[in-house]
Amino acid sequence: MRTAPPGCLSLLLLGLLLLLPFFLANVFLTALSKLGLGPTTSLLAALGIFLGSAVNVPVTRVEQTRTVEYVPTRLFGLGRLLGRPVQQQSFTVVAVNLGGCIVPTILAGYQIGRLAVQAPSAVPAAGAALAVNVALCYYFAEPVPQKGIAMQPLVPAAAAALCGLVLAPTWAPPIAFSAGVLGPVIGADLLHLDDIADLGTGMASIGGAGTFDGIVLSGLVATLLVPGAL
Repeated sequence: MRTAPPGCLSLLLLGLLLLLPFFLANVFLTALSKLGLGPTTSLLAALGIFLGSAVNVPVTRVEQTRTVEYVPTRLFGLGRLLGRPVQQQSFTVVAVNLGGCIVPTILAGYQIGRLAVQAPSAVPAAGAALAVNVALCYYFAEPVPQKGIAMQPLVPAAAAALCGLVLAPTWAPPIAFSAGVLGPVIGADLLHLDDIADLGTGMASIGGAGTFDGIVLSGLVATLLVPGAL
C-alpha cells in the first residue's frame, strides 16, 4: 500500500489557500458581469469592494447611556497596523463602510436606473422584491452587544433571488442584486439605528465587515443564484 510522502497534505492546503483569492475574484467578476457591467467596470467595482472594505466613513453619532471604548484607527482600516489607542467616550460613532456599503449601494442604484430606462415594466417588480427583503431583514436582524447588527446573509440573498425569478425572470439578476443589497442596508441597518445606543460599542459601521459583510454577500449571492445575463 503506497502512501503520500510526508508534507503533501500541507502543500495541498497551501496551494488551495493560494488559489482562494483567485477563486473569490472570479466569483465577484462573474456576478458583476451578470449585471450588465463591462470587464473593466466589473474589475473596478470588485477592487472598490475589496480595497474599500478597509475604510469607514463617519456620518453621525448616537449618544450612549454609558461610557464606551472607541478605537479611532478603525475608521481608516489602520487598526491592524497601528496600536490600539483606546479612548473613552459617551457616544457611538455611526459610519458607513466604503467597500461593504457605499460601493454596492451605488451599484444597486445603477441597476435600478438601468431598469427604469431599459425595462420600465420591471420597476414594480424590483420595488416589490425590495419591500419583501426589507421586511425580512428587519425581522431577522438582531443587535449584538459590543458588535453591531447581525444577520444571516443567506436569508436576504435567497429571498432576493426568488423574488427576481418569480416577479421578472428576464430581469432577475439586476432585481436580485438591488434587493439583496438595499434590503440589508434599509431593513437591517437603517431601521435598527435606534438599537445602536444599546450596543455598548464605540463605533457601529454599516457594511463594516467589508467584503464578507451581509450587504455584499447577499447582493452577489442573489445574483449568482439566478441564471442568465443581460
